[in-house]
Amino acid sequence: MRVLLIGANGYLGRFVADRLLADPAVQLTALGRGDDSDVRFDLASGSPGALTRFFDAVHPGVVINCAGATRGGARELTRHNTVAVATICEALRRSGCGARLVQLGCAAEYGPSQPGSSTAEDAVPRPGGPYGVSKLAATELVLGAGLDAVVLRVFSPAGPGTPAGSPLGRLAEAMRRAMQAGDGELKLGGLGVQRDFIDVRDVARAVHAASLSAAQGVVNIGAGRAVRLRDAAAVLARVAGYGGALHELDQGALRQSIGHPRSESDHGNPAAYPYPDGCGSWQQADVRTARDRLGWRPRINLEESLADIWMEAACRI
Repeated sequence: MRVLLIGANGYLGRFVADRLLADPAVQLTALGRGDDSDVRFDLASGSPGALTRFFDAVHPGVVINCAGATRGGARELTRHNTVAVATICEALRRSGCGARLVQLGCAAEYGPSQPGSSTAEDAVPRPGGPYGVSKLAATELVLGAGLDAVVLRVFSPAGPGTPAGSPLGRLAEAMRRAMQAGDGELKLGGLGVQRDFIDVRDVARAVHAASLSAAQGVVNIGAGRAVRLRDAAAVLARVAGYGGALHELDQGALRQSIGHPRSESDHGNPAAYPYPDGCGSWQQADVRTARDRLGWRPRINLEESLADIWMEAACRI
């Protein structure tokens, strides 16, 4: 099976690449903007015609898109999350390769949900920020392109490679600094937020399964269980061997929290959503579709994911 992987050097893409390379039946080609890609191509500025000619030459059976931007202004997010996907869809429509498209979406497309609820794929998306809007627009492009395509809406990824600037990454870094300084207490904010954390290796397994399946439409990829960030911090303290006290900052200090660091323009403005995804205080996935249509279930628990995050944080100087 010839697979073209876009975004192989990203946080999720690296693990998807590892998973695919472990399958002897897969012939993998990586396309991206970096020098270490097999083929260099910028989806945000490249033409669909050029990409079509590449598809026709390589003739992939599956195209997997893990590329995109998680930070930046509305223009940058639109270019890398929406325009790029429009280029892929148009190139596939023009090409004669007939490749299946696996697009990685995200839970930010749903926006805030009711505490205690599980969000299923038929929920009406109400993204709470430009990132979620740009990813939702990409999903709509994929679903409306008339392709053999599936969108995996990934909830909150965790595990090895977690970016240091993410909430869990900042939590681990704050704990590392506290232990290094011998601080007996750690003050954090925004710990009441609850998210559905899913290990990146389980995400890679889901992408692999989706590339082999006939599933179409949207499929949620999550653990199916919301975890309070306060509880994740307690687990991280245990695996790190941190014996100090964890104190939660009050509402007035939330802009200095691990979930939403303070910038120069933030002074005096309380954080409505300290977790920076526009999804409010709660998200939990309904993962029955992934089980039924992909034969996929999560295997790696949050404690193992956090242990890997801590191992990487502890090695930083």
